[in-house]
Amino acid sequence: MRSRIFRDINARKAVVSKELERTIWRYMSRNTTLEPQIRMQAQLALSRTPREASPSAIKNRCVVTGRGRGVFNDWKLCRFQFRLRALNGDLPGVDKASW
Repeated sequence: MRSRIFRDINARKAVVSKELERTIWRYMSRNTTLEPQIRMQAQLALSRTPREASPSAIKNRCVVTGRGRGVFNDWKLCRFQFRLRALNGDLPGVDKASW
C-alpha cells in the first residue's frame, strides 16, 4: 500500500477519535448564553486540537491506487480502477453503456 493511503487512514482515525471533543468545544464557543471568558477558553481549546483531527483534513482517495482525483464516492475507486473493475464484472449492477 502507498503511504498516502496510510496517511488517509490515520487522518480518518484521528477525526473519529476527536469528534466528540471537537463538537463539545465548538458548541461551547458558539453558545452566547455562556460567559465570554468561558467561550474564549473553549475557542482556545478548539484551536489546540491537532490539525489532523479536523474533518476537512480527510480527502477522498482511491483505496487501490491512492489517487486523490477522479474518485467515485460510492465505490471509493478512481475512474481508471472503476473502469477496469466494471469491465471485468467485479462491480455488481454496473454495466458498460451501449446505445
